Parts: sequence; structure tokens; C-alpha cells
Amino acid sequence: MKKKLKVTFNAPITLMFVLVCFASLILGYLTDGFTTNLLFSVYRSSLFSPFTYVRFIGHVFGHANFEHFLGNMMTLLIIAPLLEEKYGSGNILFVILTTALTTGVLSFILFPNVQLLGASGVVFAFILLSSITSVKEGEIPLTFILVAVIYLGEQVYDGLFIDDDVSNFGHILGGICGSVIGYQLNKGKGGPTAPQPIQPGQSYDPTLGQPYNQSVGQPYNQPLGQYNQPGDNHYTYY
Repeated sequence: MKKKLKVTFNAPITLMFVLVCFASLILGYLTDGFTTNLLFSVYRSSLFSPFTYVRFIGHVFGHANFEHFLGNMMTLLIIAPLLEEKYGSGNILFVILTTALTTGVLSFILFPNVQLLGASGVVFAFILLSSITSVKEGEIPLTFILVAVIYLGEQVYDGLFIDDDVSNFGHILGGICGSVIGYQLNKGKGGPTAPQPIQPGQSYDPTLGQPYNQSVGQPYNQPLGQYNQPGDNHYTYY
């Protein structure tokens, strides 16, 4: 009997992040930017206000308009679910919070006249994180170097020579966060495990990547019974 197709909540942190971003955008429209200014953008304000500390994280959920929102979410939804499946929801949440706090605090300190909002820093963190597949001791993947040079180099150039309302600083910080966290998550993972030697009475199954015990129909190194089938606000956004 064929199983019915069903929709799965495959990447909970990614999907919740998108939903919160969408909700903050709608609230911004409904309140003429009041909630965006209060919760979802970071700028120089009093350290005695509790909302200042909320904005250190909350600014990554805010977006200036639908075009800004869609640009970030499309890229995020392509990359983040794959990363969440690989690294787990906890690590993806850590990447988001670390990137948000880093960009929020440094923007607050270094750019007193800038009101920053947007998820591009998180997107850039995921782009750099996705380029690190494995890290052997003393080695750096060439693909990671190329991605870092192309993406971060472009942001440095734009920041120096192009005058717009896009925070290249936030993009660069996001990329750095993704790189550092990705390196730590992949440190010591030098790629797939070497195939095990085939013993008498076994054959090699390429789908499992290991010897196969013909007599019991299970992978050689797997115990029996344990193998399962598979308003008028001027924002700087990023």
C-alpha cells in the first residue's frame, strides 16, 4: 500500500524565523513603522531602556519592505533547511543568535546615526557556513576560500565605493560569524569514513558504503534488530 504524501515541518528553526520576519513586517505596516522602530531595528538609544537590548537581537527580524523581505527569505529558504538538517536545529539557532547579537551590538557602538534592520547578516552567515563541508587539521577547503573572496570581497568593494542604504558591514560580520562557527562545527570531520574490509561471506553494498552480511541481510557492523530503513523611517537594511 502506497503511503500518502504529507507536508512535514522539516526545518523548524528556519520556518519559525521566516514566520517571525513576516509577522514583524506586517506589524510594521499596520502600525506605520512603530513596532519596527520599537523592536525590529537597532540604533543608538539609551542603555537604560529594556527595548535597546531586545533590538540587539530583534533587528534581524525587521525588514524595510516586501522587496527587502522576499530577497532575504528566498535565499534563506534555499540554504538554511539543508544546514539545519546537517547541523541540527540547536546549532542553526546558535548561528542566528550569534550573528544577530554581533551585528546588533557592533552597529550600536560604531554607527550611532544608523538604524539597522534585516536578515542579510544571517543569510551571509549561512552562505559561508554552507561552503565549509569538512575541515581537516591544518587544511582549509578551497571552495570556502572562493566563496569568502567573492562574497566578502564584493561587500568590501560596495562599502568603499558605492553609496546606498545597504549595510555591507552587517553582511561582512554575518559572513565572519558563519565562517568561524562553521569551522568549529566541522573541525576534525575529514570527510567520509574509509570502507571497511570485506570479510568472507560478505559483499559490498555501495548504498550503505560498508560490507553487507548476506546471511542476516544487515550491515556488517550493525547489531541485529537495530537497523531501520531509511512610516517615514529611513532604515539601513541588509
